[in-house]
Amino acid sequence: MSPTPEHLSTAGRVLLDRRRFLSSSATALGSVALTNLLGLDGLLASGGPLIDPARPYAPRMPHFSAKAKNVVVIFCAGAVSQLETWDYKPELIKWDGKPLPGGPAVTFQGPAGNLARPQYDFRPRGQTGKMVSDMIPHLAELTDEIAFVHSLTSKSNTHGPAENFLSTGFVLDGFPSLGAWTTYALGSENQNLPAYVAIPDPRGVPQNGMNNWSPGFLPAAFQGTPMSSKDPVRHLFAPGISGESDQAARSLLTRMNAQHLEQHPGDGKLAARIASYELAARMQLSVPEISDLSTEPAHVLKSYGADDASNPLKAGFARNCILARRLIEKGVRFVQLFNGAYASGGELNWDGHNKIREQYDRHAAILDQPAAALIRDLRERGLLEETLVVWCTEFGRMPFFQKGAQGRDHNPDGFTCWMTGAGVRPGVSHGATDELGQRAIKDIHPLYDFNATILHLLGLGHEHLTFEHNGVQRRLTNVEGNVIREILL
Repeated sequence: MSPTPEHLSTAGRVLLDRRRFLSSSATALGSVALTNLLGLDGLLASGGPLIDPARPYAPRMPHFSAKAKNVVVIFCAGAVSQLETWDYKPELIKWDGKPLPGGPAVTFQGPAGNLARPQYDFRPRGQTGKMVSDMIPHLAELTDEIAFVHSLTSKSNTHGPAENFLSTGFVLDGFPSLGAWTTYALGSENQNLPAYVAIPDPRGVPQNGMNNWSPGFLPAAFQGTPMSSKDPVRHLFAPGISGESDQAARSLLTRMNAQHLEQHPGDGKLAARIASYELAARMQLSVPEISDLSTEPAHVLKSYGADDASNPLKAGFARNCILARRLIEKGVRFVQLFNGAYASGGELNWDGHNKIREQYDRHAAILDQPAAALIRDLRERGLLEETLVVWCTEFGRMPFFQKGAQGRDHNPDGFTCWMTGAGVRPGVSHGATDELGQRAIKDIHPLYDFNATILHLLGLGHEHLTFEHNGVQRRLTNVEGNVIREILL
C-alpha cells in the first residue's frame, strides 16, 4: 500500500512538496552545469590521467595545447655560482677585497671573508649584448636564444634537500620527480624505450642519487631509468642464457601471464607487471641500438667534443649529450642529463668552496662545449621546435669568499637558471639580484615557479596535475607556484 501523507514523517512530506522539489531540482541542475563549465575551463582537479596498467607509457593528451613535447634537463650538481657565469655584477668588482657592508656574515660553512670579484671576465654577447662569462664561451654564444631567470630562490642551503626541492618540489625524500610527473601525465611517443631516462655524469651520480628521478608515491612505472653512453641499462640480458632459450622462456611466461589475466580480469598490478616485462624485452633490441654511438659521423663527435682524448671526462659527458639527443629523436618524453657527481669539496662537481677558479676551470671544460653542441644539434635537426631545454642547479653562491679560502659558500636566496627551445622567448633576462648578487630583489621566483613554467610549456596546469597520497591531493608545486609568463612566447 502506498504511503499516505499522514503516514509520512515531516522529512518525507518535505520531499513530496512540489514547490520544494522543483526548487531543489533547479539548484541541482545549476550545480551540474557549473561543474561542467569549470571542468571545460580546466578549473577542477582532474584526479590525474586515466592510465591503462597494460600500457602505462601510452601517449596521453595534455590539459591544453602544448608548446613542448619533450624535455631535456641539464642539471649541474653542486650549485654553480651565478657570479661566475650568468649574473654580471660590476659593483662586485669595485668592492673586491673589501668587507661586506653592514659587518661580517656567517653562512653555511662558517664566517665570511671579504667580497670577491667574479673570477672570470664578462663580455657582451650577441645582439642582446647581455654580459656573460668567458668561463663558458660556447654556451655564451647561444645567449640570444636563452631566457634567463636571475631571481630564483630555494628552501634549503644544503645540497641533498636542495636537489630534492629542485627535482621534486619538496626538501624531504619520497616525492615524485619532475620527470615522473611528466610521464605520468603524458606517457611517451616511443613504446620501445623508457619514457623517462636519467643520464648520470661520467664521474657518478649526484648527492641525492635516484631521488632526482624517483617516482615517489606515483606508480613505479614512472621512475626514471638510469643509463649512459658508457653504462647502458643494467641487467638487460639474462647471463649465461642463449637468445633462443631466453625467447622461449619469455614466450612461455607471456602465455602463462595471459591465462592468469583472463582468470583475474581487472588485475591492474598484474597487467603492469606484464607491461614491464614486455618493455624489457623490447629494450633488449632498442637500447643497444640507441646507445651505440659508432654510427655517429666524425664531424658530430667532434662538434660535441666526444673525440677529445686529452679530456676523457669531457668526452664522456659529450657522449652522454649525444645519447640525450638520440633519445629525444626517438620520442623519449623526458631526459635528465647530469653534470657533476657527489663528492665533498667540489672535486667532482660545482661545489666551489675552496679554490673556485681552479675547480671551475676543470668543470667548465667538461660542460661547455658538449652542452652547447647539444642545443645546436637539436636546433639543426628541427627538434628544438618541440623540445624544451632546461639548464638548472640547486642554488647559487655568495658574493664573498669564505674566510681563509678562495671559494664561495652556498646561497639559496638568489641564483640563475634558464630555458631555451619550444615556447621560450629568446634573449630575455628576467628578475634580478641586488648589486652584489646576494639576494633576489626583483620578480622573485621560488623554484615552484620554475617547475610550474616547465609543466605549462608541456600543456600541463601545475594546479590540476595531482595524485592523492595519504588523503592529500599532492602536486609538484605543493600549494604554491606561478607560471613565469615573461619568459614565454
